[in-house]
Amino acid sequence: MWRYPRILAHRGGGTLAPENTYAGLRRGLEFGFRAVEFDVMLARDGVPVVLHDPCLGRTVNGTGHVFDYDARELARMDAGSWFGAAYRDEGVPLFTEFAALCRSYGIWMNIEIKPAPGFERETGTTVARLAQAMFADALATGDLARAPLLSSFSLTALQAARLAAPGLPRACLMRQAPPDWEAQARAVGAAALHLDHRFLEPALAAAVRAAGFGLFCYTVNTPARARELLSWGVDAFCTDRIDLIGPADWPVSS
Repeated sequence: MWRYPRILAHRGGGTLAPENTYAGLRRGLEFGFRAVEFDVMLARDGVPVVLHDPCLGRTVNGTGHVFDYDARELARMDAGSWFGAAYRDEGVPLFTEFAALCRSYGIWMNIEIKPAPGFERETGTTVARLAQAMFADALATGDLARAPLLSSFSLTALQAARLAAPGLPRACLMRQAPPDWEAQARAVGAAALHLDHRFLEPALAAAVRAAGFGLFCYTVNTPARARELLSWGVDAFCTDRIDLIGPADWPVSS
């Protein structure tokens, strides 16, 4: 059962701001989004940061790997000028601070656990424990609609998250669903499957829903495709084109 928002801003501001930054979050807010997907991995000191790539250089002006630096060192690096000179002062956000800002604005979070290679278990455990502490009130009252959804491509990270914070919902991220997708999802107690929309067909969408899972797609960037997916029974999706696809619930047909 999907109890969360239907349309999420991908990595904060989609293609309108540098990804996984406070500027991206503000950009999404400007377009009315109160639901966001973002990535989290661990710095060298075990502190989680909001970042997609384990290697620096694409969005962060640095060299080496994220685990070569402490979190506060990463926070001082330039994570915005690759997108535009106006974003030169954007640093890498600390997960707890970024999540706290989301909470203050009433932004629901899909937190992708994005472990650097070799740090799957540690990342899943750390992120889940911190998220559980942050949303202890919602979990205590059973208000899971307010709690974040933890997703990952790593089954090891999801299993670690399950052990660390069993009350937090989880989702299996898959590019293309393998034949044993249901067994994998059940093995980590997943509430939903998150699939690349390019590999989704109506029959698979129906099978996922019939098995009792929520169905989420990434990354949907045209209104026509969004309508098609919703007509297949897809519960929700994220988008880079927050300027074309608004956050309000859509009808399944135009």
